[in-house]
Amino acid sequence: MVRSIKRKAAGRIQTAKVDLQNNYINELSTQQVNFHEVNALAMSYLPSILSRWLPDGKVYGHEFTALNPKRNDHKAGSFRVNLMTGRWADFATGDSGGDIVSLAAYLADLSQSDAAKAILRMLGVSHG
Repeated sequence: MVRSIKRKAAGRIQTAKVDLQNNYINELSTQQVNFHEVNALAMSYLPSILSRWLPDGKVYGHEFTALNPKRNDHKAGSFRVNLMTGRWADFATGDSGGDIVSLAAYLADLSQSDAAKAILRMLGVSHG
């Protein structure tokens, strides 16, 4: 399953990165972030990003399941990220979000803007 997802993402990776760098350089240079583009780029790397942020996680079907590092979680199962959409939720607490930027913000206690910029830095994309 992960190989299939990586293969699909491989074709989008370079296109998304070039798009982000070329088409939105003016926005990024003024410290504004196009969240849609950051999320699209992050989706291209999602399995790797999640393995970095949530190293104890595992892929089950179309979901990445891990312990929630924000709480005293002892059993994986309730904290999940959909690998196709980037939506995530902790079904034990009700915390959830619709994309990877919101997951980064949640995990690192950052604003959405700072989380998006952190993702760009992590992926080696200049943002200003």
